[in-house]
Amino acid sequence: MKKEGEMIRDWVLLGLILIILVVLLSIFPDKKEAVISTSWEFFIEMVWILPAVMIILGLFAVWIPKDIVVKYLGSTSGMKGILFAIVLGTLPTGPLYIAFPIAAALLKKGAKISNIIIFLSAWACIKIPQEMVELQFLGPKFMAIRLILTIIFVVIMGVFIEKLIEWSDKK
Repeated sequence: MKKEGEMIRDWVLLGLILIILVVLLSIFPDKKEAVISTSWEFFIEMVWILPAVMIILGLFAVWIPKDIVVKYLGSTSGMKGILFAIVLGTLPTGPLYIAFPIAAALLKKGAKISNIIIFLSAWACIKIPQEMVELQFLGPKFMAIRLILTIIFVVIMGVFIEKLIEWSDKK
């Protein structure tokens, strides 16, 4: 459950976004129709996808015990956790915004921050169908080099962000 301060922050953020929208549409009135139709398409997409995601998250919250998440993605998971985060992020298909509530649920159950960054980055950059298309159009050498470099930098980024968050929490 969100705290009152977080709810107020969310409403303020929504208000700011709406003000920015009104200002931009008054500056660029010719873009109004494109903005409204694109926003409507995203809204309809979310109406269809997010309820299913919420149901899956509810099942995850009930069926997956915290100790399992801690064991495979927690602070002592090591390389196993990194590999699991990559695989977990690579398997699903769908827009990245689906991954955020899943990542939040994993964090609440004790997943390590670096593994969550790796999971989100793998979701965004590494997909099995995407790799197959890349293989077909750009060749195995390109696909392999891109995949290896992506994995290396995703892991470096995850560890770096975790250290940065730990450092900022100590201040």
